[in-house]
Order: sequence, then structure tokens, then C-alpha cells
Amino acid sequence: MVITCQPRESLTEVRRRIVDHAEYGKWELRRSRLYTGGVRKYWLRRRIMKVRPTL
Repeated sequence: MVITCQPRESLTEVRRRIVDHAEYGKWELRRSRLYTGGVRKYWLRRRIMKVRPTL
């Protein structure tokens, strides 16, 4: 999943969106990048969940 943020968005608002995806959607931040002009992109990937045997 890629989240693109414009320069006019506040950093706290962007962080809140990423935290919401991480907490409720089981995503984790893989990469972030700041481009010229102020555009930021965040790449999220699914968190790997290991299943333990119950027997």
C-alpha cells in the first residue's frame, strides 16, 4: 500500500493516518521518501503473523 501526502498536509495528520493503518489494518512501514516539492510517499506492507501450533 502506498500513501502519498501533499506538502500542505501537516506531519501529525500524516502520522495519524499511518498509525491507524498499522494498528487496525495490520500494516507496517516499509519505506518513506521525501521528494522535491515536499511530496512524501510512504510504502506499507502487511505484517507477517506467525501461527503457533495449538497441539
